[in-house]
Amino acid sequence: MNDPTLWLIFVLLGLATTLPRASFIVLGNRFSLPPTLQRALRYAPAAALAAIVVPDVLTVGGHIAPLNPKLAAAGAAILVAARWRNPWLPFIAGMSVLLGLKALLPG
Repeated sequence: MNDPTLWLIFVLLGLATTLPRASFIVLGNRFSLPPTLQRALRYAPAAALAAIVVPDVLTVGGHIAPLNPKLAAAGAAILVAARWRNPWLPFIAGMSVLLGLKALLPG
């Protein structure tokens, strides 16, 4: 790939990521999204986080492993977060389960 093509790709990628975000700033209050779309966009951060975390939790060594310490730790963190509203407890519970299972299980 030559230099002009590479720079064109960089510019197009930059525009593709900047224009949708800038449109909300430029349009401001002159344009509003439909209520259904606004409700759907509330779930975007959680969906993005799940898309990043779930594959890592479900795989070990590049293969799907439904029973693994990471999945158990994630489950413990979710249960603790659902029960108590303390921001530190899910972290402590998840890491405790993860480190405990890694110490107990071979390999």
